[in-house]
Amino acid sequence: MGRAHEVRAASMAKTAAIKSKLYSRYGKELYIAAKAGVPDPEMNQSLKRKIAEAKANQVPADVIKRAIEKAKGSSNESYESLRYEGIGPAGATIIVDCLTDNSNRTIAAMNQCFNKAHCKLGVKGSISFTYDNLGVLSFKYDGDEDAILDACIENDIDAQDIENEDGNCTLYVSPSDLHKAQDAIDALIPDCQYDVCAIKMLPQEYVTLTDEHDIEMWNRLLSLLNEVDDVNEIFHNVENC
Repeated sequence: MGRAHEVRAASMAKTAAIKSKLYSRYGKELYIAAKAGVPDPEMNQSLKRKIAEAKANQVPADVIKRAIEKAKGSSNESYESLRYEGIGPAGATIIVDCLTDNSNRTIAAMNQCFNKAHCKLGVKGSISFTYDNLGVLSFKYDGDEDAILDACIENDIDAQDIENEDGNCTLYVSPSDLHKAQDAIDALIPDCQYDVCAIKMLPQEYVTLTDEHDIEMWNRLLSLLNEVDDVNEIFHNVENC
């Protein structure tokens, strides 16, 4: 599938700002999982899975603890999942997933970001059909990829693809099998460290921006979106930005 470069690029781009956004994202998702049931991972399977995913993505223990403690308290925050799809220059496309407690604030922020970058918000479903929704696990591994595939078969995991080169392995699975796959890999590779362990929207085709103005506007859009607190994740098909 040739998607490994997208995963590795994301891993290499872990700046302090991106880590902060990641921690904020998991803080909200852990809070939601804890509020949806008992705020105890031993009694709440969804929370237990989300904690495992957060740890796999190197989210600090204190971030996890604060989210759960917040859910135990009197906070009544309620978050809504919203997806926005947009179009940029030269075939560039973008998907922005948000978690918000105020949808009016969020759509206003999205309009402002896209307008300032001279990009266009699309209607629901106008872009997402050109992406694949997959669970992605990327980790260090220099063994035989057949062992990974065998583990998937033994655990009834729908493995879509596997890429294994230069000591890096990336496994693509159905989104519903992400946590099963993580358990299988943890059993096969004790103390496995993940670069990526999450559900992603991966573009079926990538584009490269060559015009300097297009690159400037696209980077401006990404920068503006990353400044919006409600933005949870961003997926796009531009290789060089």
